[in-house]
Parts: sequence; structure tokens; C-alpha cells
Amino acid sequence: MSEKEANWKFADDYVSESAPIALARQNSLELGIAAVSPAVGAQLAVLASAVKARTIVEIGTGAGVSGLWLLAGSPKATLTSIDSEPDHQAAARQAFAEAGVSMGRLRLISGRALEVLPRMNEESYDLVLVDADPGCVIEYVEHGLRLVRPGGMVLVANALWNGSVANPARRDSVATAFRTLLEEIGSSTAVLSTLSPAGGGLLQLVRL
Repeated sequence: MSEKEANWKFADDYVSESAPIALARQNSLELGIAAVSPAVGAQLAVLASAVKARTIVEIGTGAGVSGLWLLAGSPKATLTSIDSEPDHQAAARQAFAEAGVSMGRLRLISGRALEVLPRMNEESYDLVLVDADPGCVIEYVEHGLRLVRPGGMVLVANALWNGSVANPARRDSVATAFRTLLEEIGSSTAVLSTLSPAGGGLLQLVRL
């Protein structure tokens, strides 16, 4: 194991996940869902808390791991989560219930995000997490930046795509999409941005 890999493993092992999140992670594995790593989950909680998020949008519900982390950081927030897989949202609904999250704080929308997002009100949310179809990541981020208020955050999970983005020899459509996104964000004067290497990478944007 390289020093870099050891550091990443240490960062994940450092995080202590609650029982509901650990159960949701186990359900994710059984459903074949790639949930955010513990280190990334903890970052989501810290960032949601730092931005004092009261309204959160999650693109890609999964089995509820990332949603539970976001709500752990903002225990008074409401979460709107979009996913096209009904069985994923059923698992997430169960995870939220087991964590004691009131259904009044949740809006689980079953459908394609690119059809749902255009109908949502702009500048109405504090935080948007993108963790869905990587081939649409640029469109998701564009919608996210439209939806968040000035000073709000857009977070993109798996932004390094298993090391593919950093490898110029990898020219598949997903790696290229993430590289294009990072290049556009890096030259934008509309956002502040940083990229954490933890987990699969977490791109963090603040709308100015």
C-alpha cells in the first residue's frame, strides 16, 4: 500500500459511522450501490453544518448513506432527494425511518433528475449534492448552481472517478466529462472551488 493509499484508508477508518448509516451502507453493498466513503460522508456533514443548510437537494438518493450524513450535519434541514431507481429510494426511506428522521423533512422524488431539476425553483436551496449518473455531471452541476442561493454550495461526489480523471491516458466519456467540468470550474469567476481527494474525490463549489 502506498503512502497516499494509507492516508486515504486512515481518513476513512478515522470516521465513526452511526448505526443507521452503517446499516444503510450495508444495504448499499447488497443493492450494488457505490455509496460515498465514510471520510466523504463526514465532509458532507461538516459542510452542511458550515453553510447552515436548511434546504438540501440530493441528486442520487442511493440507499440513504449520503442523505443521512447531510442531515447529521444539519439536523433541522429538509432534504429533497431524486433517484430513478424505486428500490433505491425504498431502501433509503427505510434508512431514514430507522434513523428517526421525520418524513416531514423528506421529499423523495422518483424520476430522472434531468427531467425533475428544471421544474425546481432557482436560488431556493442552501446545498446541492451531485452523486448520480456521471455522464450527466456537467448538466447536474449547472442545475445545482442555478438552484442554490448566493453563498450556497454544490458538492460533487466521485469527482476523481477512481483515479481516471488524474490519468491523461484515460479518455473515456466519464473521465472526459469530469475533466471538462474541472477545467470550466477552475476558470469560472462565478464560484469558489476546491477538490478533496478523499474517497473518490469531492468537488466543493460555493456560488458567489
